[in-house]
Amino acid sequence: MSMLRATLAVLSLVLSSQAAAWDRGKVERFATLPTGAANPEGIAVDRHGDVYVTTFAVTGTPPGRLFVFDDDGDLKREVQVAGSSNLLLGVAFHPHTNDLLVIDFGAGRVLRVNPFSGAATVFATVTGASGLNALAFDRAGNVYISDSAQGIIWRTGPAGGAAAAWVSHPLLTTTGFPPFGANGMDFNRREDALFVANTGDDRVIRIPVSAGAPGTPAVFAQSINGADGLFLDEHDNIWVCANQADEIVVLDPSGRAIAKLGDFDGLKNGAPEGFLFPASLVRKGDWIYVTNLSLDLRLFGLPQAVDSQWAAEVTRHTVSRVRARIPR
Repeated sequence: MSMLRATLAVLSLVLSSQAAAWDRGKVERFATLPTGAANPEGIAVDRHGDVYVTTFAVTGTPPGRLFVFDDDGDLKREVQVAGSSNLLLGVAFHPHTNDLLVIDFGAGRVLRVNPFSGAATVFATVTGASGLNALAFDRAGNVYISDSAQGIIWRTGPAGGAAAAWVSHPLLTTTGFPPFGANGMDFNRREDALFVANTGDDRVIRIPVSAGAPGTPAVFAQSINGADGLFLDEHDNIWVCANQADEIVVLDPSGRAIAKLGDFDGLKNGAPEGFLFPASLVRKGDWIYVTNLSLDLRLFGLPQAVDSQWAAEVTRHTVSRVRARIPR
């Protein structure tokens, strides 16, 4: 009888453990970049539902490249961004003007890009040794630019120009790994807070906002391994790419983790299955689209990460998608 009780106790423990496990959903491959195109990073969706992807091609040559995919993940066109470096990061459509804005990390500026011809003009500039990374917008059309190197959130008006430092703070810098501070960011619905991922510190930072002016940044959540791209949904849940854990972490408005989606499932014919160094994400209808940066950080002279050897073996670079669903 005691053996039966012991067996039932073990079975109960296993079942309760399974019930508490994260339901990570099913990650699908949405698109594959053409042969020779590497390290997709920024991602955006236009008014027609086409998906735009920029590349942070560390081993590539200028100009930078932009790829446009249709609903089925078929490549519609490849656009060379005139006069840019090969290191493109954040990409977004301005909510007021519908201008396509692209961060040229290598040149430290934001470009306004023709999405068909690739003709580009300078939209915004900053000062200092910058590491411009991601874009955000408020309802007035002001443009916010995260600076991973200087720990600054820059701001311009809707028409761009020389950006002013909106907020600068040590919590927006890092001495951690990977060595990117302020990264993905988004406002909550009331626009009384801007949430910013700090990649190297594995944190999400909350910046209170009052009448458009920033307050003092504070740590909102920790232990998101390589917090990268970020957006808030209609319920103010925060969706964050964890680029060193190969997953998406979803936090509720209190900072509690309510979902972990996706994982790395190896390589198939040189392409990642699931997520490999997920960098940026965007929502389109019932799906979350995610770029697999698949970056071997040793190319920067950095120590080996757990995925470095896998990233070095990638020969076909991909964009993944997962249902925009928070499992029970």
